[in-house]
Amino acid sequence: MATTDELINEAQQRMDKSVEHARSEFGTVRTGRASGALLDRIEVEYYGTPTPLKQLATISVPEARMLTIQPFDPSSIKAIEKAIQESDLGLTPSNDGKLIRLPIPQLTEERRKELVKVVRNLAEEHRVAVRDIRRDAMKGLKELVDNGDVGADEEHRAEERVQKLTDEHTKHIDDLLKHKEQEVMEV
Repeated sequence: MATTDELINEAQQRMDKSVEHARSEFGTVRTGRASGALLDRIEVEYYGTPTPLKQLATISVPEARMLTIQPFDPSSIKAIEKAIQESDLGLTPSNDGKLIRLPIPQLTEERRKELVKVVRNLAEEHRVAVRDIRRDAMKGLKELVDNGDVGADEEHRAEERVQKLTDEHTKHIDDLLKHKEQEVMEV
């Protein structure tokens, strides 16, 4: 039977993962400069299987506004190009048969605002995930009380700890969001 501490520790670990996932998702949203992380969410149809692009190619940043993608298997170049064109990145790849060049144009004001919306949606998804974890933890605490394993006072203290964790993790996501918004809007 789980104890309140075990429930709270599990909730904290799951919330930490949610914050980390938010951080990595934000890294895939484009800013004014080139970064290999932009392509982290791109999946390529490779022999009938959706495969992360970074498993199929070497991604480099030769200059501030250019990414190059060198496929390990030259026959996958068309599929990689197609995946990039169909993504929400709004980038146009060009290839010379061996290498895909991905110029990163200067962001327009309009595109910056669209990207801020994307980032806000990602942040909201992760805040919802943190609240779902809180709900699961509260349900677990309620079961402990119902089974007579924990008294009402201990349940109340544990609920306060879970709420404090939720607030901390939500604030962390908000801080990441604020930082990313500034990065996107920076000209």
